[in-house]
Formats: sequence, structure tokens, C-alpha cells
Amino acid sequence: MAETDRQVPPAWNAVGRHGVFPEASHDEIARFNFLTNLNMHLASRVLPGVRKAYESRVENGSAPANRREVGELLKREPTYQLWSSLRRNTMEMRQQNSRAMVFRQLPELVEKARQLNRDSNKLQLDASVEIPRYVSAVDTHCMPGSYHTEYCEDDIAAGANYDSGIFVTTAGMLGRYSDGGGQALVEWLREEAKSGFRPKRILDIGCTVGHNIVPLAQAFPESEIVAIDVSAPVLRYAHARARSLGIDNITFRQENAEAIAAEDGSFDLIITSMFLHETSSRALPRILAETHRLLADGGKAIHIEQPQFTPEMPPYEQFMRDWDTRNNNEPFWGTLHDLDLFEAMEKAGFARENITTRGLFAVVDETLFPSAAKAAEDSEDYGRKPAWHTYIASK
Repeated sequence: MAETDRQVPPAWNAVGRHGVFPEASHDEIARFNFLTNLNMHLASRVLPGVRKAYESRVENGSAPANRREVGELLKREPTYQLWSSLRRNTMEMRQQNSRAMVFRQLPELVEKARQLNRDSNKLQLDASVEIPRYVSAVDTHCMPGSYHTEYCEDDIAAGANYDSGIFVTTAGMLGRYSDGGGQALVEWLREEAKSGFRPKRILDIGCTVGHNIVPLAQAFPESEIVAIDVSAPVLRYAHARARSLGIDNITFRQENAEAIAAEDGSFDLIITSMFLHETSSRALPRILAETHRLLADGGKAIHIEQPQFTPEMPPYEQFMRDWDTRNNNEPFWGTLHDLDLFEAMEKAGFARENITTRGLFAVVDETLFPSAAKAAEDSEDYGRKPAWHTYIASK
């Protein structure tokens, strides 16, 4: 069982506010807190029961050879049915609470973003950019309209919804500004600097609201940063968010990652954070090829993802990690994690001996937020815990 002090996540009130962050009412905060605690309860109290039930069924039959057979076994298991249905419902309720809060004050939020975005050349939208089918065909993470739908002129609703609700899904383990991944990248870059790697130009692909790239901009203000996404609402929000936090060295551009408008060798560092699994099997090779084309000699590309489904990973763990494919509107999650990313990056042009992997844990203010690095093993939530595998390719 996890340690007692790991059972209670911080209150949603600990979320960091900035210039375009939605204002929450008492009841909206109460719903966020309920859902955050329910997620923690499901991960720490109910999920171990699913494992026990699975092991009991295996003891009374043959061991599943793959995750499909695990699914056949668990779909008749009441404990799994309870955990899975509640997990899905916490996501849907998170989205509905965030949406209701954002739409209640959308005109005011849009105006705040307009003021922050006005006359800036750091926000570059392009209405001719088509939303790829792998983005438009599904409401990713059960978010109605996903990240790209616009409800009014200069809309930022999708960005505000995502930014205010992600705390619930991660039980606060991404920190005050949900930027624990970006803070971890800053620590990694400081380590790399000891061996001379100090990127001057950085590209963030699939930046959404910019929560992972802002920490790099704050830590390395002399760096020139470009952050791209296909979705205008999240980019408007991301730019306004960054400006309200005092950031002026990030240019947010609306672009398709499969064909980025930049010269060969333009960047010293390219990052993606939990982005590759949101793409398709056809898009992924093109995106990886773009990272190779755009990297300068001596540059590095780093991709933050969950671990691959290897033969060494037990079928039970593979099945549980694949839950998002079946239940959280992430159709390419399993496909990506079945893939040999080392081989995919090699096909994109990187030399095999220049590709490596390492673990990465969210870096947070541990006086307020749980540390993923110190989280007990039985708090694993199969894809939700902010502890990642990174794939690093050098050119």
C-alpha cells in the first residue's frame, strides 16, 4: 500500500494562476477536488484490487499470452469493470466541469487574450493550415471538439479547458503550472550543458498551451524558441499565457508537424512531449523525418513518451497501459507503443548508435505537490503517472 501522505493530492486551489486562467466558483473547485481525489483513490485503492482479481483468475486457468487475452479475461471481472468505468467517467466529468467553467466566462477570457496577443509578432496563425484527419476525427481525451474547434472569433476555449483540467487527471503531480515535464527538461539541459550542449534555437512540436516549453524559456532567456501546433485556439491561449508570465522568447506558430516551414538544420534542440502517440502511423515517419531535417549538426531531438510495449513488459501491464486506446479516445496510443521507436528514428535518418533512452520524472515544488520520482510503486496508474521514458537522438 502506498504511504499515507501519498493518498491525498493537493487541492485544486494550488493551481498557478496567470493572465488568462479561468476563474473558478466554489462549486467548480469542489468538483475538481472531488474528481482529483477520486482519480487518486482509483489508482491507489481500487487498481490493486484489479491486479489481485486478475491473478486469481490466472491461478484458476491458463496464463494469457498477450494483452488481447488479458482483455478477454478481465472484461468479465467486476472489479475491472468498476475501475474502468469510473476512470472513463472522471475524464468525462473533468471535461464537462472545465468546459462549463470556461464557457461561463468565455467573452471575458477572449478579451484578456486579445489584449495580451495584440500587436505581437510572436503569435503567427495561418488559417490555411488544415487540421489533420488524425486530429479532427476524434474528441481526444473525451474533450468535446478536441483542441482545434473554434466557437467564436479569437477563441481560446480549448486551451483554457485543457490548462485548467489537466490537474485533475494527473492528481496534481505535474505541479503548479502543470509544467513538471518542462521543468524536468530544464534539469536535463543543465546536465547536458556540463558536456557543452547549450542549444540556442529550440523547436517544440505539438506545444498545445505551452506548459512544457515555458520553463525552458524562463531558464534560458537567451534561447530563441519556436513552438508549433495545428490548433489556433490553443496557440492563442498559449501565447497569451506565456506573455502574462513574462515570456518573450517563444514564437507560437500554427503549423503541421509533417511539413514545418524552416530551413534544414535550423534548430539545436527539438522536443515533443506526449505528442507522438497523438499522431497516426502515416504521419509519424514524416514528423520524425522533419526532426532529422531540421536539426543542426550536433543537435538533439528528445521525445517524451510512455514506455514501449516490449516482450519484457508483462501482458497484464501492456493491457492496462493500452486502456487509453480503448477508452480515452486516443486511437494511436497502442500503435505507437507497439512500435520500435529506435527503428523509426533510424529510418528517419538518425544513426542507431546516436539514439538512446532514459527515464524522466516531473520536477515539482515538493512542499505542495507529490513527486512522481518518489511515488510509491503501487500508485502506478498506467499512463497517468508523470514519469516518462524519453527517446533521445543526436545528429
